[in-house]
Amino acid sequence: MNRLQHLLPSPTADAVFGKAATPLSSLDCAFAHFLNKQLPSDEPRHLWLAALTSHQWTRGHACLDLALLHELPAQVLGWTQEQAQQLPAQLAQAASTLPWTHHETSPLVLHTSTEHRQGLLYLRRAWRAEQSIRQSIAQRLAQPHTIAADLQQQLDDLFPNVASDDMQRKACEVAATQGMALITGGPGTGKTTTVVKLLALLVRQAHAAGQHLRIHLAAPTGKAAARLSESIQNALSNALSAVQDNIPTHTQTLHRLLNSNSRRVEPLASDVVVIDEASMIDLEMMARLMQSVDVKARLILLGDKDQLASVEAGAVMAQLCGGSLLREQTVTLTHSHRFDAQSGIGQWAKTVNADHNASAVNALWDSTPQGFVSATHNVTRISAAQLHHSGFAQGVRQAWQPWLDQLAPHQQGQACDNAQALALLQSFSHFCVLCALREGSFGVNQLNAQIAQALHMGEGAWYVGRPVMVTRNNYALDVMNGDIGMCLPSPQGGLRVAFADGANAVRWINPSRLDSVETVFAMTVHKSQGSEFRHVLLVLPPQDAPVLTRELIYTGITRAKERLTLWAPRAEVLIRACGARVLRSGGLG
Repeated sequence: MNRLQHLLPSPTADAVFGKAATPLSSLDCAFAHFLNKQLPSDEPRHLWLAALTSHQWTRGHACLDLALLHELPAQVLGWTQEQAQQLPAQLAQAASTLPWTHHETSPLVLHTSTEHRQGLLYLRRAWRAEQSIRQSIAQRLAQPHTIAADLQQQLDDLFPNVASDDMQRKACEVAATQGMALITGGPGTGKTTTVVKLLALLVRQAHAAGQHLRIHLAAPTGKAAARLSESIQNALSNALSAVQDNIPTHTQTLHRLLNSNSRRVEPLASDVVVIDEASMIDLEMMARLMQSVDVKARLILLGDKDQLASVEAGAVMAQLCGGSLLREQTVTLTHSHRFDAQSGIGQWAKTVNADHNASAVNALWDSTPQGFVSATHNVTRISAAQLHHSGFAQGVRQAWQPWLDQLAPHQQGQACDNAQALALLQSFSHFCVLCALREGSFGVNQLNAQIAQALHMGEGAWYVGRPVMVTRNNYALDVMNGDIGMCLPSPQGGLRVAFADGANAVRWINPSRLDSVETVFAMTVHKSQGSEFRHVLLVLPPQDAPVLTRELIYTGITRAKERLTLWAPRAEVLIRACGARVLRSGGLG
């Protein structure tokens, strides 16, 4: 029986819903049942619409797009054609008579506009978040900002021998004259370099006016925050000495910056807020960010609009970059300083991200050399037949050999000091196995067990060299979701987990206190966002899966800085994934 059948009087249930199950969850059904209990409706389609709105929210959509529901029901819901056939006829048209949208506090909101004539159906929490973002943007753009008379000369100083239409220079100019700016671009396009020059420009202007700028830097995860700090430190080495001391390098997680544990939205005492990896920010977190940052302060969002969207609902960065709200405030950096035209990684990233890419991806796959690594190419491919268990073990041992050599004395009992712990964490991070899935023979859980066995590790729950990722923020221990540590014999004796703590410091934590961690020889592509590695092994399953999309493949590929190995048992699965786009519904675009 369909899980929605219990919502209606039994005499009409079979006729309305049929007997085939749908992907609606018990939560979706319970939500529709609750609304109907509070304010009954005799229209079965109303129950469907409420349940589908909940369904879309849990899938990452800000709303249920009624036009798409009418035209492409299976695609918009992520269902099979057979499942979509269980939907009632003329379902979208019933939204106009929904009884649960008529008041300011109603649980659902139906929004219609010139662009969305059939309407967008929201949970009220999503509607409030989206409207809060819209209002904040409007307020920021309405704020007057003094433009320095010699701005072009200052830009000439920051970008000598650069054309006036250079996009990094353009990004600085836009951000210096607007209350909000979006700077988007792929890896190596100079987002961090650009923002350091921008901060140098703003600091100089503030000094000239006798002011001191309060600057905050943040990123969604601990890994992304650490990488932004490192990138800014490196970029500052080439900055003007007069402003170096006034540009911070300390980057916080977004949760910590906004004190997200508190229900109250607390204002930030800041003049400039820079957020990196903004594509990872979900709808409600973006609303909280904009509420926290004073409308008179500058808000600068950095990110790659083509990467995976946030885990929670919303695709805010992609929609803002592609929409009309911030069209004049968005600058896209396209020239990669990391990958030249001959770079295999760059070619793969560009090809995967192009529209109608099936034949191009297929041609690139055929021309990519086979093997775990190649002496002449920085991208290689392997199939299931080529990489049997012993070959896989040999490949990962070879990739992590420098780390294993450093680890060996400590596996024999030698205590590890702070410098050695930092070196081990750094060496381990040079290589990573990224998976599309968590389960199955090509998933994270299975491969973590295989790798531990291949590296002759894994005796007991905690062992020397075990790398772990924190999966939930723990403010008491000062570790954040996404932080990576390593189990080592500590200077004080006994096994402890070492986490890099910035400024060449290490924080040692007793393993028994870490209740939300997982082994991380392999991680999902989603978990890798905000990170980069010298060498990435990207593992794809032999069968299609809903998570296999262009955004996932692109994100996985672009985590690699120097070398990429693609493990795809069936090339057609990779090719189909590159043609599948994540198009989240929302009203910000």
